[in-house]
Amino acid sequence: MALLDVIDLVVEFPTRRGILRALDEVSFSIEAGEILGVVGESGAGKSLTGAAIIGLLEPPGRVARGQIVFDGKRIDRLSQADMRPIRGRQIGAIFQDPLTTLDPLMSVGNQLVETMQTHLKLTDREARARAVQWLEEVGIPAAAERVNAYPHQFSGGMRQRVVIALALCAEPRLVIADEPTTALDVSIQAQIITLLKRLTASHGKSVMLVTHDMGVIAETADRVAVMYAGRIAEIGPVADVVRHPHHPYTEGLMGSIPSLDARVERLQQIDGAMPRIGAVPNGCAFNPRCKYVMPRCLTERPLLLKAGDSLAACLRVEEGSR
Repeated sequence: MALLDVIDLVVEFPTRRGILRALDEVSFSIEAGEILGVVGESGAGKSLTGAAIIGLLEPPGRVARGQIVFDGKRIDRLSQADMRPIRGRQIGAIFQDPLTTLDPLMSVGNQLVETMQTHLKLTDREARARAVQWLEEVGIPAAAERVNAYPHQFSGGMRQRVVIALALCAEPRLVIADEPTTALDVSIQAQIITLLKRLTASHGKSVMLVTHDMGVIAETADRVAVMYAGRIAEIGPVADVVRHPHHPYTEGLMGSIPSLDARVERLQQIDGAMPRIGAVPNGCAFNPRCKYVMPRCLTERPLLLKAGDSLAACLRVEEGSR
């Protein structure tokens, strides 16, 4: 049984002009110890999916349909009070901007202590010792002294290390990492990704890694889900999706990445832009930008079908299987 099952998840936002559907029947699973990468353009629904899982949808956003099942128990209908013990203890979160996660008025040590004592039965001394251990484990130099420092006294990369410690210190089984390296320099990004991969492996955590960077996905994840306009376009093992993309959108993403093996004058690009919420076309959401578009694509919504080792929502896959 998977640790997390997201089944036909629909997230809607009621407005004065009607209901806007931001996630449209999204389904995937995450196994114990697995890293699932979720990739796509801004507005594809990646972060919204993570927010729905941990029960942090911004009102008036709501789960309109579908199920979120964690460790065999449905959690999408839980109240905020019932969700609070799960968030942090069972499901941790790492957000892209550490300054919005960390309390500027509390030392990082006190924040770690408070988080651990909220979810674990620890004395003050035990929690303090563990706080230092976690800072050491995420690579904070002189952790015993810096445990009393405040967030503004750390660099951006060090703050993100503290956020990782904060997400893992209550020993959750699943970590949702939402663009954890976006605000960092490239060299620091690599360090943070390596750290996150090492810590989650050594502690046996599952991870949902949300990013727009296919390079990060290829380096880190076991499987990848490609999202487009609130839907999953393709999902499968990283090697299969990167080397043999089956959805035209995934193909375009792969073609836009520079290669060290071949010299090209110009990278591929995907013409057009992703549709706004409420303006998603009928049929396949990608049809206005697709170079393989067929008449069926304008009216029929493709299902996720077997394509190699992956699943792809493309009518060309369906026709090829006949």
